[in-house]
Amino acid sequence: MHGARTRTEQVARIVLIVAATLVFFFLIAPIVAIMPLSVNDSEFLTYPLRGFTTRWYEAVFSSDKWRIAVMNSLLIGIPATLIATVLGTMAAIGLSMADFRGKAAITTLLLSPLVVPIVIVAVGLYFFFAPYGLTQSYTGLIIAHAALGAPFPVVTVSAALASFDRNLARAAASLGAPPLMVFRRVMLPLVAPGVASGALFAFATSFDEVVTVLLLGAPHQRTIPREMFSGLRDSFNPTIAAVAVMLTLLAVLLLVVVELLRARSERMKQQSAVF
Repeated sequence: MHGARTRTEQVARIVLIVAATLVFFFLIAPIVAIMPLSVNDSEFLTYPLRGFTTRWYEAVFSSDKWRIAVMNSLLIGIPATLIATVLGTMAAIGLSMADFRGKAAITTLLLSPLVVPIVIVAVGLYFFFAPYGLTQSYTGLIIAHAALGAPFPVVTVSAALASFDRNLARAAASLGAPPLMVFRRVMLPLVAPGVASGALFAFATSFDEVVTVLLLGAPHQRTIPREMFSGLRDSFNPTIAAVAVMLTLLAVLLLVVVELLRARSERMKQQSAVF
């Protein structure tokens, strides 16, 4: 049992809670502020609210440009997520299972899209893709988004493999299981939550990315973020707020799924530890 906290510890704990609460509200305030504006019966994003209406959501669902933007986001995001997940998972397994010179440098290179400014990445991709005719094409956008999303499966799968007991793989191999079967029947079920979490983050990155679409995409390849960017620049109206709210709800849903996967991973680790 822990002893009673001293007065200094109690004060420090209260200060920490207050500081964390203030930071939380500071970060969440812009998101909360935009939500009422999506149901405001006004042509402009202004307070106080004039009345309640759902016409901005109806305008989004009935608009051809937003429908095309959703289709483009899915057409680019889903294949990019699949490519990023496969490549990121393979890279994480290779880096976790092997020990070689230059391993840290390769890991840093794989994770560089997370820290390099997106403008630099987009400009580099443009000059790299241009000679091959991949600019203004869905193929180029899918490859670009896959490159941006691949680091997330690398991180999440590597974290899952950190607690993976290699004796399980050795036991399966000693019983005659080929490497592919060991991966499919032993390793993959245990790291599946990490794979799924990385895939969700990769999809969210693709779904929210605008800079590479602006530089590499054609005029008819307008995704949701690019349509929002154009709307903010040309004709600012509450439909942008409605789309922002829906994207926020999608992000919350993805976070809930990630948390459920994390909880499932913890249960599987406990069960494997028991056996």
